[in-house]
Amino acid sequence: MNPPPKVVTEGLSETPDLEFEYADTDKWAAELSELYSYTEGPEFALNRKCFEEEFRAHVSDKKWIELDAAEHRAHAMRLLDSLEVIAREKRLKVARAILYMAQGTFAECSSEAEVQSWMRYNIFLLLDVGTFSALVELLNMEIDNSAACSSAVRKPAISLADSTDLRVLLNIMYLMVETIQQDDPADKPEWKIIRETFRTELGSPLFNNEPISVMLFGMVTKFCSGHAPHFPMKKVLLLLWKSILFTLGGFEQLQSIKIRKREELGLPPLPEDSIRVIRSMRAASPPASASDLIEQQQKRARREHKALIKQDNLDAFNEKDPYKADDSREDEDDNDDNDNSIETETFPLERDEVMPPPIPQPPSERVSLPKGLPWAPKVREKDIENFLESSRSKFIGYTLGSDTDTVVGLPRPIHESIKTLKQHKYVSIAEIQITKEEEFQKTPLSGGEEEVEMCATELLYQGILPSLPQYMIALLKILLAAAPTSKAKTDSINILADVLPEEMPTTVLQSMKLGVDVNRHKEIIVKAISAILLLLLKHFKLNHIYQFEYMAQHLVFANCIPLILKFFNQNIMSYITAKNSISVLDFPSCVVYELPELTAESLEAGDNNQFCWRNLFSCINLLRILNKLTKWKHSRTMMLVVFKSAPILKRALKVKQAMMQLYVLKLLKVQTKYLGRQWRKSNMKTMSAIYQKVRHRLNDDWAYGNDLDARPWDFQAEECALRASIERFNSRRYDKSHSNPDFLPVDNCLQSVLGQRVDLPEDFQMNYDLWLEREVFSKPISWEELLQ
Repeated sequence: MNPPPKVVTEGLSETPDLEFEYADTDKWAAELSELYSYTEGPEFALNRKCFEEEFRAHVSDKKWIELDAAEHRAHAMRLLDSLEVIAREKRLKVARAILYMAQGTFAECSSEAEVQSWMRYNIFLLLDVGTFSALVELLNMEIDNSAACSSAVRKPAISLADSTDLRVLLNIMYLMVETIQQDDPADKPEWKIIRETFRTELGSPLFNNEPISVMLFGMVTKFCSGHAPHFPMKKVLLLLWKSILFTLGGFEQLQSIKIRKREELGLPPLPEDSIRVIRSMRAASPPASASDLIEQQQKRARREHKALIKQDNLDAFNEKDPYKADDSREDEDDNDDNDNSIETETFPLERDEVMPPPIPQPPSERVSLPKGLPWAPKVREKDIENFLESSRSKFIGYTLGSDTDTVVGLPRPIHESIKTLKQHKYVSIAEIQITKEEEFQKTPLSGGEEEVEMCATELLYQGILPSLPQYMIALLKILLAAAPTSKAKTDSINILADVLPEEMPTTVLQSMKLGVDVNRHKEIIVKAISAILLLLLKHFKLNHIYQFEYMAQHLVFANCIPLILKFFNQNIMSYITAKNSISVLDFPSCVVYELPELTAESLEAGDNNQFCWRNLFSCINLLRILNKLTKWKHSRTMMLVVFKSAPILKRALKVKQAMMQLYVLKLLKVQTKYLGRQWRKSNMKTMSAIYQKVRHRLNDDWAYGNDLDARPWDFQAEECALRASIERFNSRRYDKSHSNPDFLPVDNCLQSVLGQRVDLPEDFQMNYDLWLEREVFSKPISWEELLQ
């Protein structure tokens, strides 16, 4: 008997899943190291020198780690007092000494863990003595430093030296926020109290009469306007992100806020924990590209395999995608009905599975889900109304508006359908908020006062509301400048001010190192902006739907949708596996261990990680933002179609990571009905993946073209109606100066009205005699008529 032929499994579908765990942030060490660019390396030694000079002047030859708590506190207070000197040079030296403390007094530590332990101790000590508020005051002085701004504007090339003072202050503030927000079970009870107090202070208008995030947003807009090109934007954005994350909370806190709010509104609990469901998902095989298929056919011919190839696959392969861009790159060929592996089986139906056979992996914390679809289906009230309307007009010939209870005259199967729909009805917090807002608008007097919970999200929204459009434009401008697909243009903003050294590199090795540093710098900026936008959208949506809609609409007006699509219009696998980091230069390893000699070969090789955490995190965030902007908005969904996003998104499916694939599939699902039958026919594997992974909306015919909402003339009206609702909400809740005079209380008491002081204009007082003569004495008064 001949042995069975070997199965050849080649192509993308056999690559293992990326073992990526999505979280609010990367590991603490990674988040610390990303604060510093590699060009800043020499400053670690300078900080140490400044600290030791101050330390030796006041303390004996003891080491910092040998002092007791009282001596530590005394020296921290001494440094804080010295920070208030007038001389800038002296102030910078003291700030560097404080920064060295915040960096964990690393010269006296022998391991990274020890550095991190001393960092926590020193930072809680610095916060306790009041360092943070002093730093905020100094930062305000630097922001308003017109001399530094005008000198930077006039300079032809800005380097690291122009932002020294700002960088030192922002470094300390970032280290404090990032360290204090890390919740360690081993923390002392007093540290836990300090943490909660700091969280409240950071989110309230305590510093400079506004939340710290509003001040940082101001720095972003000032930088983008060109008035302060020396601002170290990466550090500002990182501090802004961590401040928002710390004060408002991350994704776990969002979930618990959502559960609490639903309970308060009397809504049923969520059908599932979305975080756990997503973590338990497996990635699907990415669709094959044209070059993969040709290569496989050639190998198949060489090895004389006689495996059965479906005729449909070849037909689909030869058909041109109507949404493909004009250039014939292999990545944009959207055929997806072909398997990436050659099988000896001759059962085409069994070979057409979306999921590859599971690869044996070590046991991890995956949730074991029952077989079937991962998400419980949902139905909106509007969907039930539409279904009943169409059923009534079809079977009875009349409609009953929004009545969803009367089923008289409808056939039995329709009764069953309505029962099933109502079982899966989902009422969102947003729907309740919209209904309440409509009531407030209809009955401004009898509706009563609205109780607004003054939480950190509400305080932040009130702080950024006056300039929110400018903030969104500024963030997107920086995102555009940092995107890898952007070409260097003369009119684009320079985001490299805090990475370029004073003297440009002279050797090949220095140039390579700077190249890695610049790319890494851009990646970190993209990571920070994507996280800021997503956090704000999610928190505003929970706080009030119109706060979310206001921000989302300004992002859409600022061309956020095409910008994100432009970002994904690159080789996304290369971006996710990019190796723009030099691990030996990362903090804290660069200050603890002896630096090995860097060579061009070691820089080219990079690290041996399977993927770059920050880039995969950024991609998922940007996809989630795109989903948030387009969900239930037909006008914006049509923008996805018009900008030909389908082939761009299809390429992103090559990344074998379940969460990223889920958000790509969601974006493809909303536009499937507009892409035409030919696209659906030649992308059946993608259609199957959507069916398997994305939540089902009962009655949603996403896979067919029967859509009445595709009328182009309605789109502008949709955005205008939304804008009007947002403006009404903002003016009712926040604009107290322009309240309607008709709704103000009227004073009917004669004494109080006559007793009111009326300020008369000067010209009236000067011509009072003339006015009396003209208006009173010269006019005859019929007293009899007046008395009657």
